[in-house]
Amino acid sequence: MQKQIPERILEVYKKIEKEGYEIYFVGGCVRNLLLKKPVKDWDITTNATPEDILKIFPNGFYDNKFGTVGIPLQRKEEKEVVEITTYRTEGEYKDKRHPETVSWGKTVEEDLSRRDFTINAIALRAAPEEFNLIDPFEGQKDIHNKIIKAVGDANKRFKEDALRLIRAIRIATELNFKIEENTWSKIKEDAALIKNVSSERIHDELLKILKSENPYDGIMLLKDSGLLKYIIPELLEGIGVSQARPGRHHKEDVFTHNVLSLKFCPSKDPIVRFAALVHDIGKPKSKAQDQEGLVIFHNHEVIGAKIAGKICERLKFSRKDTEKIVNLIRWHMFSVNENQTDAAVRRFIRRVGVDNVRDIMDLRVGDRLGGGTQTAESWRLKLFKEKIEEQLKPAPFSINDMAIDGNDIMKELNIKPGPIVGKILDKLFEEVDEDLSKNNKEYLLKRVKELKVEFTA
Repeated sequence: MQKQIPERILEVYKKIEKEGYEIYFVGGCVRNLLLKKPVKDWDITTNATPEDILKIFPNGFYDNKFGTVGIPLQRKEEKEVVEITTYRTEGEYKDKRHPETVSWGKTVEEDLSRRDFTINAIALRAAPEEFNLIDPFEGQKDIHNKIIKAVGDANKRFKEDALRLIRAIRIATELNFKIEENTWSKIKEDAALIKNVSSERIHDELLKILKSENPYDGIMLLKDSGLLKYIIPELLEGIGVSQARPGRHHKEDVFTHNVLSLKFCPSKDPIVRFAALVHDIGKPKSKAQDQEGLVIFHNHEVIGAKIAGKICERLKFSRKDTEKIVNLIRWHMFSVNENQTDAAVRRFIRRVGVDNVRDIMDLRVGDRLGGGTQTAESWRLKLFKEKIEEQLKPAPFSINDMAIDGNDIMKELNIKPGPIVGKILDKLFEEVDEDLSKNNKEYLLKRVKELKVEFTA
């Protein structure tokens, strides 16, 4: 197991140990070592106070009341920070997130007793000859049995820190573990406490769920626990909203279709997966009946894009991610046929965005399979994807690729900058986009003079 710990991390560990302090690896890194999974963050706990640690590592920094000192390390060209936390005990959690007081603890067992789940409450001492595990809550047993179980009294754990509600589901989803019955009961009982957690933290946990190998399972756990109604209540509006029409493949209600679309979306990108999850979120608001009395969802993609934008704002998605999600939902109802011209394909690429065009294809696959279709792609969709790839080499034609620009127009017509220059450019682009052979300077300058007459007549 020691071979799994990088030497740079062991050096920090050994420096503190050499000064006579107790020191242990703890939390998720120990859990992942036991599971033989990659470790991203190395958490260390010790009976040394922050002041003691800073004497050993003068380049460390400490600016919080929770006893955590950051030790910066240089890793090739990247900077890495190892966090070392003093044993601690905690006072009352009045805000359901942070303890009112923090005191330095005396033993590692005392420190472990304040942690969230048994599988995260295991401490590991890297002794020279062998590893020594401190496991007062039988976390190793729960790892073996693939169980998420609260440390001590589950009734207290979630009332102390409501973030643990979604963390339990996120960790269970990532590890493909089950949540222990009593712990699950308390999550459902305390679900409303998630309102005390910041949108930023919920956003981070949600994306980790979506990034996992089992995002569908994670979303269903959020629903069944009662947490989803506080995180994305708009999704639940689709429960019971039928999409059934004669001759159509949709058999499930809108909610089930959305979560199945996530399940079958081939993209690994959590942002694309989120778009798949909420792509039809506008259907309940747009539900109506046609002349035959059958259900229709006219403009649901437009309504859904607006709703998704508000969800993203509420959950603190970045502007870039929000724009991507909204764009994918807005245009996910694109139609394909074997007669689409190259110009039409280029217009589609520009509308969706070069960076999004392959992602919207993944969303379409999820949409099809999530709606009950047996094949991921129709022959028309395959043909359309082939045409898109052709137009992406090297890049789709844009106004910047024309043989002339605004300066050429002003010089040719001997005019100053003004609206007419933009109008002529737009018209020329429309013509050239339909027939790329027209993209030569001689032809375009000739058309400039003709268009001036047309626009000023």
